Amino acid sequence: MHIEPRLLVFTKGVRWRIAGAVGIGLLAVGLGIARLGLLGWLIGQVFAGRPISELVPSVLLIALVMVLRGLAEHWRAVVAHGTAARVQKKLRRILYDQVASLGPGTVGRQRSGGLTLSMIDGVEQLETYFGQFLPQFMIALLSPILIFAVVAFVDLPVALVMLGFAMVALLAPALWHKWDVKNSQRRQTAYASFAAEFLDSIQGLATLKAFGQGKTRADKLEVEARDLFRRTMWVLGTNSLARGITDAAIAGGAATALIYGAMRVEAGAMSLSALLIILMLGIEVFRPMRELRSVLHQGMVGLSAAQGIYRILDDKPAVADASPAKLDKSLAPTIEFEDVRFAYPGTRRTVHDGLSFRAQAGERLGLVGPSGGGKSSIVRLLLRFYDPDRGRILLGGHDLRTLPFAEIRSLISVVNQDTFLFHGTVEENIRLGRPQATQQELEDAARAANIHDFILSLPQGYATVIGEKGIKLSGGQRQRVAIARALLRDTPILVLDEALSAVDAENEAVIQEALDRLMQGRTTLILAHRLSSVIDCDRILVLDGGKVAEQGRHDALMAKGGAYADLMAEQVHDSSGPRASRALMSARDARGPQDHDERVPAQAVTEGIIKAEGLTWYQVVIALMKVILPWKGKLTATFTLGVLRVIAFIGVGVLSALIVLALKNHQSYADYAIALAIVAPLSGILHWFESWLAHDMAFRLLAEMRIDAFRKLDALAPAYLVRRRTGDLMALATHDIELVEYFFAHTVAPAFVAILVPAAVVAVLAWADGWLALALLPFLLAVGLSPFLMRKRVDRLGSQAREAAGELGAFAVDSVQGLGEIVAFQQEDARGAKLDQLSQRHIALRLPFFSELTLQHAILEMLTGLGGLAVVVAGALLAQRGAIDAGLLPLLTILAMAAFLPVSEIAQIGRQLADTLGATRRVYALANEPIPVRDGPGVPPRTGAAALALEKVNFTYPGQTRRALSDVSFAIPAGKTVALVGTSGAGKTTTAQLLMRFWDPDSGRITLNGADLRDYKLDELRRLIALVAQDTYLFNDSLRANILIARPDASEAELQAAIRHASLSDLVATLPDGLESPVGERGTALSGGQRQRVAIARAFLKDAPILVLDEATSHLDAVNEQAVRRALDLLQADRTTIVIAHRLSTVRDADLIVVLDAGRVAETGTHASLLAKNGLYARLVSRQLASVYAPAAS
Repeated sequence: MHIEPRLLVFTKGVRWRIAGAVGIGLLAVGLGIARLGLLGWLIGQVFAGRPISELVPSVLLIALVMVLRGLAEHWRAVVAHGTAARVQKKLRRILYDQVASLGPGTVGRQRSGGLTLSMIDGVEQLETYFGQFLPQFMIALLSPILIFAVVAFVDLPVALVMLGFAMVALLAPALWHKWDVKNSQRRQTAYASFAAEFLDSIQGLATLKAFGQGKTRADKLEVEARDLFRRTMWVLGTNSLARGITDAAIAGGAATALIYGAMRVEAGAMSLSALLIILMLGIEVFRPMRELRSVLHQGMVGLSAAQGIYRILDDKPAVADASPAKLDKSLAPTIEFEDVRFAYPGTRRTVHDGLSFRAQAGERLGLVGPSGGGKSSIVRLLLRFYDPDRGRILLGGHDLRTLPFAEIRSLISVVNQDTFLFHGTVEENIRLGRPQATQQELEDAARAANIHDFILSLPQGYATVIGEKGIKLSGGQRQRVAIARALLRDTPILVLDEALSAVDAENEAVIQEALDRLMQGRTTLILAHRLSSVIDCDRILVLDGGKVAEQGRHDALMAKGGAYADLMAEQVHDSSGPRASRALMSARDARGPQDHDERVPAQAVTEGIIKAEGLTWYQVVIALMKVILPWKGKLTATFTLGVLRVIAFIGVGVLSALIVLALKNHQSYADYAIALAIVAPLSGILHWFESWLAHDMAFRLLAEMRIDAFRKLDALAPAYLVRRRTGDLMALATHDIELVEYFFAHTVAPAFVAILVPAAVVAVLAWADGWLALALLPFLLAVGLSPFLMRKRVDRLGSQAREAAGELGAFAVDSVQGLGEIVAFQQEDARGAKLDQLSQRHIALRLPFFSELTLQHAILEMLTGLGGLAVVVAGALLAQRGAIDAGLLPLLTILAMAAFLPVSEIAQIGRQLADTLGATRRVYALANEPIPVRDGPGVPPRTGAAALALEKVNFTYPGQTRRALSDVSFAIPAGKTVALVGTSGAGKTTTAQLLMRFWDPDSGRITLNGADLRDYKLDELRRLIALVAQDTYLFNDSLRANILIARPDASEAELQAAIRHASLSDLVATLPDGLESPVGERGTALSGGQRQRVAIARAFLKDAPILVLDEATSHLDAVNEQAVRRALDLLQADRTTIVIAHRLSTVRDADLIVVLDAGRVAETGTHASLLAKNGLYARLVSRQLASVYAPAAS
């Protein structure tokens, strides 16, 4: 029965609080028994003919007991939720610490969506488990003994019958526990799989849209959502069966006890007044079990969530930390690899085999080799994300395995090939290098990385939020922020892994100069393809076949004519001859880039988390009703079963009261007893059917809502994702939509029943006597209206709590996906402290929210009891006057209290309903977000090459004041190649994104074959363009599936041709399962160059008339780049091609070169004509050539 011994481990330190909550709960149970026992005694006194005036003190005492019971319930709930909040915060930190200790090597092989789901949503589900289910279960476990003691005082044999049924109600569901666990595990796996696929899909939406695969991906997610629905229904099947048995046992226990008691009264073994007490207690005796049944859903969800949490806690790190070692002196900054053999866990491809080299203290060591040759693996081994399979790695003469992580990582600063920036401000991202640095030190690091002036141009300067993974910055700007971060860290060892691959020549020259100064006296590893990065190294190692193929200085290696000469030949060729010297000469007098920093008013846009605002509670209800109305058939059936179930449940009480009346009047009660024996189990069966049907409808709707959320994001992306956090969007598709289930399954039909049943009861009481109805009505109205009158604050707190949960989800995704940076910069504790802050904020909103709701529930409890008491008092007065038969009093009291039953069920789900309203506001905000780029009417298709033109195009990113493009005009003739060059952030990638219609210009227009791009249908337009983006996104799928995204219906021959053209054949041959090998989340199983070649293979496979190459070969080594470029030259023939690049070799042969500067066209022309102009282009070229030519000349 949903009790997990492992979960109880997390209650250490709060067990006395849990015991206190259970104790208060038992006090509430005792007061509940007392109030109804006393009510039964009161009716007995009226039966005996005592005037009501003599019973006034007793009436006041009963009223006091009822109020005390409500207060005890409120107290218990507040204590329980406070305890749960403590456990929740502690558990979330334990999970984060475990993820951090597992390290990037282990975590990188897992789906970040699944991990995040357990850290945030799983822990959130356990809040209700610890706050509601666990205390209620303990109360239900101890209540039968308490009940037995009370009822035994009235009549021992009847007490034994009640105890027997209470134990059946409590323990029978345990028979299904084993199935519950299995089904919960399967459900958790399906839930985690959906979350991971959803996150993967939205993070790769730009890629999906570029290839027109958004709808296909939505279909795949639909399969996942339907599987989640099926798994959930399997869990609910056993869960509902357990609930049905509990319900049947409760009703059966009350009925059997009453019938047996009646027989004992008839036999003279028991008094009628004692039977009246049993009759009234029949409702309350089983109440703890009934309340347990209502929180079984939380138990099920908690059990399901626990499975994902166990998986994280049971995982073992690939690399274990060494115990702190006492060193005689600080470690020397020397690095040595001795005969290292290494293959990534779970793969058969050996990355290094016999790798040996040594870097002396203060030495600048260059490492070059083909992409995928293991350069980045050296960095991961050095940081001890992994251990070698053979050989050893020494730092300062000590084996890394003997050194603690903290010791190793404190000596090393890394600029990774894949720059990871966290959602936050520019300052926060740079400060990650050294959080305690002064503002001056921070700005000096930014200046050295040549990013300071750009940062000052941002709307809030260093306080500007740069979006998830730095999405608001260009590739070069992101890389410069990462360089500033590493420089600020100021360690004796500096590792630059393709640190300048996305930086333009202008910035590269300035950064290289700063790096040259900073590298003095530091041990530096430079992993690069660019000649300019390694030419000045003290020694260059050439990696090939997993080992060092040759080593030496640049000149010696070039003279040798080996592997290094092959890799660098073309770059050396570019840097020699008269062309270079002319460029150098002319550049000396060239003016720098002009500052056209044109400002526009910023558009008001919401950033980060989707807000839960904008709808009143009744508008939310109307919005949800619109969703559910198409399911009229199931809704009607659920409503009908709900009414019948409540009638059956009330019927048990009514028939019991009629048996008492028959006994009082000395009449036969056999017919009533038979009817009671039928109706009692029927109420349980009807509840099972109602629950199954309601949940079936609800979870089908949730599957639809999840797919609708993705389809909407597909329509909004990628523009919308620039200002949103994917972790929050995943939280919306999982937990927020999950919360909507409470409305569909627990609110709609019960709300109708809550109106219908009390109305019917009031009608019956009015038929008996109008005064009885009037006595009950004020209490019923107060109960019915209280949730509405006390709604505002609860709504506000519920909505804010949903936003806080979204913030937690987004933070967790950032932390899991950026774990490599967190660990490398030793920020595990600082990041954990930030998680604690966010958890505390969430809890600070939840606790007053729970307090408010439990107070409402306590008031409802008081009003229910007082309503019943009012009917007894009114009935007693009427009986004294002879207006009604006193024998009807039990029946009328039971009816009066039954009127509150469906209303109290609505109040029971008040917490979830308030959560649902907050969650729905967020879902509604997404659903109603205006789509920025829509389909046009369509343009008649035409064959052949395509001509493009930009006419006075102006564009500013939402929320920005600086124009990304300003009055840009140029033509791209059909079949020609146009190159876009300029410093990073000049607007090159923005132009490519406007061509793809990821955005539309603010003014001006872009035409394709004379037609405005806005006239094209989006999929038709994107079918005409093959984009190789600067940042290649690969999905967590096989290599084959990732290439086939470009054209899923391509033949095997076409696929193989694309692989060959992209120089991927060698990689495919080395992978354990060839094309079927998984590439990992975001392509982490491949190197940067390999990922780039996958993107190029996609472009070849798509075979579109327009080709956009955005830094398409920036991560490739020279040999692969030459092979790819030869293939691209063939592909570019008869195609319109836009090339965006920093490398001279990539752009010099273009038919037209367009030079962009700060979003404006600075100059246009061919390579030769632009060099002759001595303008910005000449300066960029000279900078690039100088970085190679000057050292070569010297």
